[in-house]
Amino acid sequence: MRVCLCVPTLNAGKQWQAWLERTRAAAQRHQIAIWVVDSTSTDETPDLARAAGCQVTQIDRRQFDHGGTRDWALRQLQDCDIVIFLTQDALLADLDSLSRLVEILEADPQLGAVYGRQLPHQDATPVAAHARLFNYPSRSHRVTPENMADWGIKAAFLSNSFTAYRRQALLDAGGFPGDAILSEDMVAGARLLGAGWHLAYCAEAQVYHSHNYSLRQEFKRYFDIGVLHRRQAWILAMTGKAEGEGKRFVKSELRYLIDQAPTAIPGAFVRNTLKYLGYWLGQREAFLPMSVKYRLSMNRRYWLDNR
Repeated sequence: MRVCLCVPTLNAGKQWQAWLERTRAAAQRHQIAIWVVDSTSTDETPDLARAAGCQVTQIDRRQFDHGGTRDWALRQLQDCDIVIFLTQDALLADLDSLSRLVEILEADPQLGAVYGRQLPHQDATPVAAHARLFNYPSRSHRVTPENMADWGIKAAFLSNSFTAYRRQALLDAGGFPGDAILSEDMVAGARLLGAGWHLAYCAEAQVYHSHNYSLRQEFKRYFDIGVLHRRQAWILAMTGKAEGEGKRFVKSELRYLIDQAPTAIPGAFVRNTLKYLGYWLGQREAFLPMSVKYRLSMNRRYWLDNR
């Protein structure tokens, strides 16, 4: 099978050279072509990518859309059987991580997609570190249309930072959405499950990727998640509501912080309260004026095209 790796970029910054060196070395092990889709960066991102031997395509920054751009890229890669989407801030933990995803897809014709584990960066806060450990455990698993009920909202969980897709399967299922405010990967996963494909999580394929969100950013992000779940309500109807998973997360976080960073517990309580409030408002965005939604959202550009 021919494999391609696609990375959307925008001013990738200081880590970019290390990303290129490590990803290129890993890609060579499985003869994986690297395609950089750059949103008109103003730094050296495209030049460094070309120097590293990557194919580079530049698009207008105003035209970038997390789901729409990935769907466009998927349809351009007509000579690829497997497409890996990796983000510019996800650094491979070892040189076999790409091969592990590819080998799983090649070995199992029922799999439509497989995603890898995300490890926290060294500078991750205790809250950020727990989020990675909760969402990306040390044990691999598989989700099928038959066992979706066991996983709830996590059934369709994938990662826009590190996932390999069977290209034609995803295209036949509808591809990535062009109208999702975020979590285009979850919509793709739900579409694959709905079409009868299996999804897998490979804990042995790993990247370093985490975010130290501020309280304001956390609120905005969960507002957007609420908007997604309202506008893509069919996903919750298929997999189950998100509230149960939220409660499980809070309990897990409390246990983790008691053991690892008890002084972070008050801040985590405030953070989770804001996350819940943001999600609650997002689910009721239909009752909010556009000016308010624009200010509450992390992805403000979404509201320019999706009123």
